[in-house]
Amino acid sequence: MNFKIVLQQFKFTSQQRTGIFLLFILIIVLQAIYFFVDFSVPEKSFPEKQQWISLQTEVDSLKLIKYNEKPKVYTFNPNFISDYKGYKLGMSMEEIDRLVTFRKENKYVNSIEEFQQVTKVSDSLLSVISPLFKFPDWTQNKAAFKTEKKEYVQKSYLKKEKIEILDINLATQEDLIKVYGIGEALSLRILKQKDIFGCFVSMEQMKDVWGLSPEVIVELNSHFKVVIPSNLKKIAINDASLKELSQFPYFRYALARQIVTTRSMDGNFNNIEDLSKIKGFPVDKAKIISLYLEF
Repeated sequence: MNFKIVLQQFKFTSQQRTGIFLLFILIIVLQAIYFFVDFSVPEKSFPEKQQWISLQTEVDSLKLIKYNEKPKVYTFNPNFISDYKGYKLGMSMEEIDRLVTFRKENKYVNSIEEFQQVTKVSDSLLSVISPLFKFPDWTQNKAAFKTEKKEYVQKSYLKKEKIEILDINLATQEDLIKVYGIGEALSLRILKQKDIFGCFVSMEQMKDVWGLSPEVIVELNSHFKVVIPSNLKKIAINDASLKELSQFPYFRYALARQIVTTRSMDGNFNNIEDLSKIKGFPVDKAKIISLYLEF
């Protein structure tokens, strides 16, 4: 190898040597700056930070309480177990069907033992779900209930001649609660139903109030009657819009639309018989519906 040629490559002019020296000095200075100068960004202090941290701690503690909290268990009357409820409890379809068939006969189970006799659920399942059962108070003390009922029948018989028949459209919650078998919940339900319709036009509408047994409806009929208010605003069936008709409780939206379509194609309705010919019309409620309509 010719070293002379190689050495010639490392020959620099004075300017080049000066440049190399300055570059070397620059590298040393930059290295020194890198090692000795602190380039970290100072942390900004926020006065609200401590407050945020304390609030977060409180939120975390509340979450922990919620996660550790045991879900509240609600008791229920096993006579009214739905298919879905029975499935969630672990009952088979056959066991649920036996209870439904029993209830269709207007019968009630009044004890855990009777529930098992009707549904034929296993002892193991019964031991799990029976603590959730809540039967009416009278089933726990039948003797006292019979005495109380007997006394009530005697008293009501003695006072039968003095019963004042009230207009149910003017009845207050206190008036309704006086009827045997009606409590706070049922009385509010009756009043809410009246508000939905504006007023009752027939005592037959009591059958549509959920929770009223036939016996209680008989009691209601002995204490109340219907007086249709003179200012009842009736629905003009031949002029009412689709929106107005669909807001009437006895008409679903599909039926209201069918009424408007039939009216536009065949002309006005003359009576409830014309209206009841529409498919889906609740014919069993035709007489009551007619009292709310104007032809």
